[in-house]
Amino acid sequence: MKITDFVYSALIGLVASCRSMTPMAAIAAARITRRDTPGSLLLLDRPLFKYGALAMGAGELFGDKMKSAPDRTVFLGLSARVASAGIAGAALAPGGKEKTGAAIAISAAVPLAYVTLAARKKAMVEVGQTRSGLIEDTLIVAIGAAVVFFATRPKRI
Repeated sequence: MKITDFVYSALIGLVASCRSMTPMAAIAAARITRRDTPGSLLLLDRPLFKYGALAMGAGELFGDKMKSAPDRTVFLGLSARVASAGIAGAALAPGGKEKTGAAIAISAAVPLAYVTLAARKKAMVEVGQTRSGLIEDTLIVAIGAAVVFFATRPKRI
């Protein structure tokens, strides 16, 4: 086993640092489009969780633009990042190494949440809350989709 086996887990942790629900929404979208994850993933194979993850991912994109949206580093924000990064990091890890993938994703998500928050605050001063949020959304959703696409493969029929 090489550290590069966990690059997708680390990258999905980066995604979780910016948008807590995007990793699970990206995994759910992959499952809906009949793509397999390298790691075992039972939770998001259940329709309630699969479609719930998509709805929460979309809802977060809208909620983030509200002036009352809390910082991503508050307790609940970090807790959501830990859960989402852990689930997605495990799913993108090599089979049998799900716990390591989860740990790597969480280890990336939590400290990077502080870094990405500082970058977002700087961007808000430059271009405003809504515009900076839309730019961040575009980048993070694209990165999340790309990471999950390259880490998964079409289901064998």
